[in-house]
Amino acid sequence: MADQAVDDGGTKVSAKGRRPAAGSAPTESQFLGRTRELKELRADIERAGLDTLSGRKAPRARVLLIAGKPGSGRTALAAELAGQVAESYPDGVLRARLTEPDGTPVPTESTARELLTALGLPTPPGAGADDLGERLREALAVRRAVLVLDDAADAEQVDAVLPDSPDCLVVAVSEGPLTGIADVRPCTLGGLDTKSALELLGHFTGSVRITVDPLAAEGLVELCAGQPAALVLAGGWLAARPVSAVADLSKHLRSEGEDGTALARVFRLAYTSLPSTAARILRLLSLAPAGLVDPHTASALAGCSVQAARTTLDDFAALGLLHAVPGPLPQYEVPGCLQPLLQGLVEAHDRPAEVQLARARMLERTVRLLVSCRAITETDSSPAQEKLAGMPRALRFPSPRAAEEWLTVRKPALLASARLAVADGELDTLARRLMAALVRAMVAHFGTQAAAPELYGIHRLVLDVAERRKLPREKAAALLNLADLDAQTGRSTDALARYRAALDAGREANDPYATGRAMESVGGAHQELGDYDRAADWYGRALAERLARGERVDAARLYGRLATAHTYAGRYGEALVNWRSAVAGHRKNGDVAAQARALSETARVQEYAGRPEESLRTCQEAVEWARRADDVRLQAALQLRLADTLDRLGDPAAARLHRAAAERMLGEELPESAIDPEQDANACEIRSASAED
Repeated sequence: MADQAVDDGGTKVSAKGRRPAAGSAPTESQFLGRTRELKELRADIERAGLDTLSGRKAPRARVLLIAGKPGSGRTALAAELAGQVAESYPDGVLRARLTEPDGTPVPTESTARELLTALGLPTPPGAGADDLGERLREALAVRRAVLVLDDAADAEQVDAVLPDSPDCLVVAVSEGPLTGIADVRPCTLGGLDTKSALELLGHFTGSVRITVDPLAAEGLVELCAGQPAALVLAGGWLAARPVSAVADLSKHLRSEGEDGTALARVFRLAYTSLPSTAARILRLLSLAPAGLVDPHTASALAGCSVQAARTTLDDFAALGLLHAVPGPLPQYEVPGCLQPLLQGLVEAHDRPAEVQLARARMLERTVRLLVSCRAITETDSSPAQEKLAGMPRALRFPSPRAAEEWLTVRKPALLASARLAVADGELDTLARRLMAALVRAMVAHFGTQAAAPELYGIHRLVLDVAERRKLPREKAAALLNLADLDAQTGRSTDALARYRAALDAGREANDPYATGRAMESVGGAHQELGDYDRAADWYGRALAERLARGERVDAARLYGRLATAHTYAGRYGEALVNWRSAVAGHRKNGDVAAQARALSETARVQEYAGRPEESLRTCQEAVEWARRADDVRLQAALQLRLADTLDRLGDPAAARLHRAAAERMLGEELPESAIDPEQDANACEIRSASAED
């Protein structure tokens, strides 16, 4: 808030993010006016509610409602109120925005997840709105906190996260009343009082131009209807024209006529004062996802250089047409009150084909930045380095840390870009590339577990379009991706259901890859759930499909997975048959490392089956193949397994030699339990299968 040129409500101002006006250089954020409203709201906190009057304890948090048009100062008033009462609520002030700048309601799931994260509490990936809402209410039941819910579209949005505790306070911001929530009296905002309005103007113009013609200044306040957003634009117009008098601006506004609101008239004057190129850029900023703009977004929309875009954005912020967002990277927000005005200008001045081209340029730039963001993490990859070298310097990141910082700062806009890419209900090539690049970049920098909530959202977007457009191939892919997330985050039952649905969609699309992949994954889900008979059955079906299509590499891997299921079920004879088939398959495919791992697993099963001499011979063979594959870790694991087997066969001297060999391979002294050869070799087999998935 303190770093913005002007708050969304327009009643907090700061010198940061704009050029200092003549005669005025404020250095700290300052809240202006609204003394009466603040007093009424604070009194309303202690007011006896209907439950109290009837002798019952209030079952839920008190809700204060600040109602007003966008640009009326409602958000700034809510923030000021929360700051004033914060001392009475030791668990802090939580904030959430319930509506996107384009008017799209924020899903309850996202709001609850955001608030839980702010409380420092875990948010299970894949959890739905009901589960997360319940977790939030449980968390707030033992806390005293203030919730500021900005830009609520309706009562249902507020009710979904309303704490079941009278010890919490909710400050809701809305355009109108929230009918449906009991015992709420709205504080409806009008214009600022004249004194506060003049002070707001003075932050832009300096005090001299206000005091030399106070009547003209008061007339300007009247023309702006005391609305903070209109006053900010008026102040920006005057700040850019230091030789103009306040009366000059009033004259211009009167000549505009009385069409539209006061904000619309001041905005129209500010817009028509811009050069044609800048005016076009300003219009196109209404296309920015989530209303968040950085120099790259503006550059792509306008088709200009990044540096020229940065300069133009700074100019807009100085004029009050944008908010400078605090943070480590340059980013700006299109004020919500200006969005409909800008969209109207786009419809009036830009052909649909031009708008479509600008949006495509913006999404294409986003894809290239995401590719660059991921590629810089692959420092040992020659293709990644070649890809980076072929990109313009403006699209490269200086370091992986800088790329991660950009990804973190721009994440809300990037997720909004994904929604924008499929907003027309299509999954064209650009939309597919954007989704894939965003998923890969987030996994590369944050990991699957940390990025899971966002990844669920991305794949659900694809699934929604695929279902609406009846695209079975895309539906299968989205279901497989969602099921993989379920599996990786411990939601095995959900994963199984989605893998089965993906199998149906793959069959409908006649897609052999999706069908085979889904069959194998259904087997994996059953195995994770401990149903080894069904796991073996599904692995067998997937194996038959691979063999029928002559897919030898996948077939060899599936022999191993089938053998693993039989091993878990205690069917060692069947497990050995399949491990031998896996060994033979890897040998035919020339995969020496996989052959060594399969031999290692064969030796383990032989030992389980009570055949230590055979296990010893097989393990020795596996060591030789691991040596040929130059897999030192597997060699060490096998040496330890040999040592354990020799101990059981009554040869401790030989066992010590093999343990010493394992220690030399890893270059350090290791306890006997440092490496579990059984787990190590098995993990290799599982990792191989997972990589293929």
